[in-house]
Amino acid sequence: MTSISLEQRLKAAETHVFKVVFPNTTNHYDTLFGGNALQIMDEVAFIAATRFSRKRMVTVSTSQIDFKKPIPADTIIEVIGSISRVGKTSVDVLVEIYKEEMYNYTREKAIEGTFTFVALDKNKKPTPVL
Repeated sequence: MTSISLEQRLKAAETHVFKVVFPNTTNHYDTLFGGNALQIMDEVAFIAATRFSRKRMVTVSTSQIDFKKPIPADTIIEVIGSISRVGKTSVDVLVEIYKEEMYNYTREKAIEGTFTFVALDKNKKPTPVL
């Protein structure tokens, strides 16, 4: 295994996922259902945490999820996960969702929040992330 710096690991772990908001994922206001947004955010956070640590990671908490703008159906979203804190056995992942209108260049941040993950060993006990 090649050793890389912490800065390189942080950069390499940044995760970008694009999705389309289809009508079957929206609520009665025709905007992305909050639970669906949280599921997507947790998945991207998991990927970023795993790419950073290359260990088994589990979600242990979320911190203040801010729903800043509604995301209507037929919108493209970009979900970005980046490591914002590295602890001994845990990492925090900042997850941001940007919405883009499908047929013009309008783009704005719609949701952001932080997810905390803990690395586990084979016995499901916390283990160092580095």
